[in-house]
Amino acid sequence: MTALERPLLEPPDRVPSFDALGWVLRIAACAVFVGVGLTKFETESLWVTIFARIGLGNWFRYLTGALQVAGGVLFVIPRFVYAAAILTGATMVGAVFVHFFVLHTGLGGAIIPMALLIFITVVTLRKPD
Repeated sequence: MTALERPLLEPPDRVPSFDALGWVLRIAACAVFVGVGLTKFETESLWVTIFARIGLGNWFRYLTGALQVAGGVLFVIPRFVYAAAILTGATMVGAVFVHFFVLHTGLGGAIIPMALLIFITVVTLRKPD
């Protein structure tokens, strides 16, 4: 029986639903990464000092900020959530690596990027009810 053959008052087999929690999580991810990414473009931010200690120059700070802003925006487009996760996740994996092996801040410095990486994973792999 096709949808056209179904009796008028019989409910459909599957009713599409609105995934409110998914939208809240994706909007939160967007806000975090767009917000943090935009601060990387400020000339008098904490990031200037941190990226100077990394030693790769301002181009790396701008690249990281651009990847985070782009990834953050992509979180609100459902079909691009995986691309958003790849962009933002790559910056967080890089941040964890830098904190451990370049800045030598250890777990204390890497805890926020690790938490954000877990958050990205939850948002991306979450299945709507």
